[in-house]
Amino acid sequence: MTPAEFKTKWAKVTAKETSAYVEHFNDLCRMLRLPTPLEADPTGCEFFCFQKHVLKDAELFSVAGPDAGSVRLLTSAATRDEHRTAIAAAAQELNALRERWLNPPEWTETRTLTFPGSAAGPWARYVDPATVDAKTGVGTVRYPRLEPRDADSAAKLKKRTLTNLYNERPAWLDLAHKKLDAAAAAAYGFPADLSDEQILERLLALNLERAAEEAKAAKVKQPKTSRGKQADELI
Repeated sequence: MTPAEFKTKWAKVTAKETSAYVEHFNDLCRMLRLPTPLEADPTGCEFFCFQKHVLKDAELFSVAGPDAGSVRLLTSAATRDEHRTAIAAAAQELNALRERWLNPPEWTETRTLTFPGSAAGPWARYVDPATVDAKTGVGTVRYPRLEPRDADSAAKLKKRTLTNLYNERPAWLDLAHKKLDAAAAAAYGFPADLSDEQILERLLALNLERAAEEAKAAKVKQPKTSRGKQADELI
């Protein structure tokens, strides 16, 4: 995208910032010939993304005991790690399938972009160690970027958007999502075939239980601590 094309496109836009900022930033990247956040960090969890996903490490997952009507916390760190691994694997598989559809290798090729970058900055993993200046810590970033192989491929790739993919909802995408849903449900101890309403009911029950536990803990009186008296306070 050229500066003129960028200006022409965005001069007409009147949408709110919340609905346009992602595309605006992506266009800035294209105009500057830099990778977009998704291209630079496909997982969205390393260093470059619009909205970083945050997970609470402690007591991340919950399950319902076989003889309990309410949801209880997992106490086994090994079990939590097992569920985390299963969820991560399912999410990675889903992402790989989507990326394969969005950027088919027969339509794309990798071109290496080079530009200055700090060895201690966000581009650190792409900085060529042999080019780093000892004084400034700046070296040459060599970033592999996917681009269309030709004009025909570029035209086809324009139609390969997540919106179009989810509108089509092919069987492989549906199955990948079901696999991810099942892994998340297993972490909570939920059956994989619950309806959205049933999931919300159980999550609400979990939320209410947690809130009650926190309120109860807050009411527990802490033992008072006494300070030693100063010499001028003693009689």
